[in-house]
Amino acid sequence: MIVRLRSLLTQWTAVVPVVAVVLLAFTWGRDLPGAIVALVTLVLAGAVLAAVHHAEVIAHRVGEPFGSLVLAIAVTIIEVALIVTLMVDGGPKSSTLARDTVFAAVMITCNGIVGLCLLVASLRHGLAVFNAEGTGAALATVATLATLSLVFPTFTTSKPGPEFSTTQLTFAALASLVLYGLFVTTQTVRHRDYFLPITRLGEVIDVDEHANAPSARAAGISLGLLTLALVGVVGLAKGVSPTIESGVEAADMPQSVVGVIIALLVLLPETIAAVRSARRDRVQTSLNLALGSAMASIGLTIPAVALASVWLSGPLVLGLSSTHMVLLALTVVVSSLTVVPGRATPLQGGVHLVVFAAYLELAVTP
Repeated sequence: MIVRLRSLLTQWTAVVPVVAVVLLAFTWGRDLPGAIVALVTLVLAGAVLAAVHHAEVIAHRVGEPFGSLVLAIAVTIIEVALIVTLMVDGGPKSSTLARDTVFAAVMITCNGIVGLCLLVASLRHGLAVFNAEGTGAALATVATLATLSLVFPTFTTSKPGPEFSTTQLTFAALASLVLYGLFVTTQTVRHRDYFLPITRLGEVIDVDEHANAPSARAAGISLGLLTLALVGVVGLAKGVSPTIESGVEAADMPQSVVGVIIALLVLLPETIAAVRSARRDRVQTSLNLALGSAMASIGLTIPAVALASVWLSGPLVLGLSSTHMVLLALTVVVSSLTVVPGRATPLQGGVHLVVFAAYLELAVTP
C-alpha cells in the first residue's frame, strides 16, 4: 500500500509540471474568466508542491549546500526573466517594478521565511541551531547588495530622483555579480562546511542518514521537471496578476501590493522547502534557502535590468523610500543579532515575523 501511494505521488509530481506549462501556453497574454482563473490557481498550487518535491530529490542527490543553491538560482532566473519581460512591455508602472520585486523578495526571505523556520524549528526541537560563520557571511552579502543597489540611488545626485546614472548602474551591476560569484565560490568550494547543517553539539552533518541518494538519472529527470514546474509557477502567477490587480484596486490598496502578492506566490516553493528542512532540524539548510534566495534576487536582477535598460526608454527607479530604508535597516540589525549566537529561540523567530508583518501592513497602508 505504501509503495503504491509513493508511486502515485511520484506520477503526480511528474504530470503537474507538464500540465502547468501547457496551461501557461494556452493562457499567456489572455484575459481569463473567473472559472479559468480558479483552474490556474489550482494548477499553480500543484506546481508549487511539485517543485518542492523535485528540489528535494536534487538536494538529496547533490547534497548541501548545492541543493538549496539549485532551487534558489532556478527560481530567481525565471523570476528575473519575468521582470525583464514585464519591463519591456513598458507602461508607467514598470519603472519601479524591479525595485519593488527585489525589496519584496528581501523582506519575504530575510524576515518571513527566516522567522517562520526559526519558530518552527525552535518549537519542535527546543532550540534552532545553525552555523553562525556561514549564515553571517550570507547576511553580510545580502546587506551589502541591498545597500549598494536599493539605498544608494536615493542619495546620489547625478540624476534627479531615486535613480542611478549609467556609470553608477554599471558599477552596481558589476559589484552585484562579483559579490554573488564570490559567495557561491565560498559556499560550494572554499568553505562548504560553513553552510552544512550542524548537530546540537556543533558537529557538521555532511550526510543524510534517512535514505539512499537517488540515481543520477532520477536527479536529472527531477531537474527537468523542477524547471518546468518553476516556469509554470512564475508564468501562471503572471497570468492571475490581472485578477489580483483588480482585487487590489477594488480594495483601494496601493499598486505595489500586487508585486508583494506575486513575490509571495513565486517564493512559495522555497518557503515550503525551507519549513520542511526546519521541521527536520536542518535549520542551516533553511537559512541557505532564505538568504540565498535574497542574494540571488539582487545579484541577478540588478545586472539583468541594467542590461535591459540599454533598450528601455523609461526611467529605472531603484531607490527605496524612507520607510522601506528603515525596514531594511531594522532587518539587518535584527538578523545580525539573530545570527551571532548560532542558535535561536521562538522569540527570535517571532521578532522576524513581526518585522515581516510590519512590512505587509505598511505595503497595504503606507
